[in-house]
Amino acid sequence: MSQKLASFIWMDGKLVPWEDANIHVGSHVIHYGSSVFEGIRCYKTPMGSRVFRLEDHLRRLHDSAKIFRMEIPYSYEEILEASVDSIRANGFEECYIRPVVYRGEGGLGVNPLKNRVSVFIMTWPWGRYLGPDALEKGIDVCVSSWHRLAPDTLPAIAKIGGAYMNGQLMKMEAVLNGFAEGIALGFNGLVSEGSGENVFTVRDGVLYTPPVASTILLGITRDSVIRLAQDMGFTVKEEPFPRGFLYVCDEVFFTGTAAEITPIRSIDRIKIGNGERGPITKKLQDRFFGILRGDVEDRHGWLHPVEASAPVSKS
Repeated sequence: MSQKLASFIWMDGKLVPWEDANIHVGSHVIHYGSSVFEGIRCYKTPMGSRVFRLEDHLRRLHDSAKIFRMEIPYSYEEILEASVDSIRANGFEECYIRPVVYRGEGGLGVNPLKNRVSVFIMTWPWGRYLGPDALEKGIDVCVSSWHRLAPDTLPAIAKIGGAYMNGQLMKMEAVLNGFAEGIALGFNGLVSEGSGENVFTVRDGVLYTPPVASTILLGITRDSVIRLAQDMGFTVKEEPFPRGFLYVCDEVFFTGTAAEITPIRSIDRIKIGNGERGPITKKLQDRFFGILRGDVEDRHGWLHPVEASAPVSKS
């Protein structure tokens, strides 16, 4: 990001001006991708600014750090409050939140255990990830030639910075070939996920999504959609399925914090259903965004308030 998108970034306990938020070129993360992170959204709602499933995102952040043997030098509560402080300090009513736990200075080499673990939290305005019309009109995607790594190669359930090189290859290939996004197959040749999204299909009114064994990230929005669909009386099956199943489904859509619930209108230039957003996808969108608009009760307690409390100290 070359342009300034926020006034402050939280770094190791302090709110630092955007232009001063730097790390050393000798940091381990730059050379080896040794970081874990989260992507979280804060929405402007009729009740005020609310962060969607903040506690669940931070739990996953700590889970990722545990898998990667990183001792976060701040408590869960401190990271939670720092995330909210960052939103307030920048005056955002809605924004994207990116906490990153990374290995900094301490020596270079593959072994990261001697390097200091640090944390920063960025916030910035971010609109529709896959385009301004994506939620209504859907997007065109392809099945990527790049596969997800086997689970004994890299843990897909951990949101590790270096692992996203795989997603970047998928994304670049898709965009350069005229698609908005790619879908990866897993190590077993079955459908896994997008470069940064989970995948759902609908056939005969039943929702299908790849299970954790299909080397997917256990998405927070994925979990939200499963719960909402079940609340609405739909059957949801977490089952492996092959590439060919994508083409014959009535509906296919992505879920993710950035992508939210994005319909897929074609895959490999094969029209999905009627080639437009399907009725079940729309019902799920309406329920999801209805919670954010205050039209639907937040029965699961997903919205964390952003309210002024103690004064925010800046460095």
